[in-house]
Amino acid sequence: MIKRPSPNHNERPLETSVDMLVIHYTGMKNCEDALARLCDVEAQVSAHYLIDEDGTLYQMVDENRRAWHAGVSYWRGITDVNAHSIGIELVNPGHEFGYRAFPEAQMLTLIDLCKDILSRHDISACNVVGHSDVAPERKQDPGELFDWQRLADAGIAQWPRPVPFEY
Repeated sequence: MIKRPSPNHNERPLETSVDMLVIHYTGMKNCEDALARLCDVEAQVSAHYLIDEDGTLYQMVDENRRAWHAGVSYWRGITDVNAHSIGIELVNPGHEFGYRAFPEAQMLTLIDLCKDILSRHDISACNVVGHSDVAPERKQDPGELFDWQRLADAGIAQWPRPVPFEY
């Protein structure tokens, strides 16, 4: 893991527990552009972690701090998603710059990181979500090519299973 501190964070509110994990794509052309933006004090945006397409992992904000990744958002009664969550950015150009599937190396690092985070925090699989889940009117990431079923199979997230219907 490479430490790449972002100045864009603050304290979590007192007595606020980390009980969510929010997955994003960067929506930028490459990792360097994403790192620059997430570390730009004027951008006022960050994440706890960023994973490059080759699987390289960057830690940008300590998990004890409140990263600024979800913006105006809501999930299961929580209106300050940033205060309750860990944010992970996946390098991907997104829908604006040529959205593509998430590479194997990136997914393997993501699965390992998520398992590590879940071992430290009491996060239910129903609270492992995409940016589009918590801000559906504004965001579409990580998008339709993200393999949620793979995360569910790894015990990290939820994925609906078909139930046989009997007449």
